[in-house]
Amino acid sequence: MVAKRTTYDNSWIRVTHHDVITPAGIPGIYGTVHFKNLATGVVPVDEHGFTYLVGQHRFPLDRYSWETPQGGGALDLDPLQSAARELREETGLVARQWRELMQADLSNSITDERTVVFLAWDLTSGAVSPDPTEQLVVRRLPLTEAFEMVAGGRIRDATSIMSLQAVKLLHLEGRLPTACA
Repeated sequence: MVAKRTTYDNSWIRVTHHDVITPAGIPGIYGTVHFKNLATGVVPVDEHGFTYLVGQHRFPLDRYSWETPQGGGALDLDPLQSAARELREETGLVARQWRELMQADLSNSITDERTVVFLAWDLTSGAVSPDPTEQLVVRRLPLTEAFEMVAGGRIRDATSIMSLQAVKLLHLEGRLPTACA
């Protein structure tokens, strides 16, 4: 790297312009996005084998999106605490049992965004309390229908696809907790 400068900065992201020397040895540029929070997600599964999706309009894509409950949390906070908060805020659900499903780097060619996703079960219902900037619809459906939504392209969010595929693999291998089957 030859030089860098911040071109945009807010509470959630910082965009940096880099002047670089490319692998071919010539001058070039690179733009990166730094995320100031850790992304977390949850696949909640009840005792009847149903899961919960959250629907909302996504501004960058200008389209409606069905997703697993997810959001951000402070980088220095236990990801499970952030995931539990998002699950409660977006769906009103509280889980007594948790299992980490996966960790992933999202769009690592230009961002440093990371996600940690959990499977949650032994659920109780409560009141939703979404962020004031969110207008959410919660949908309860069989896990198998969520798997079909992924396969049919009706779920396009990367974290939701990865996490539902991870749950599907556990399901096919007979390794889902018995309270989820």
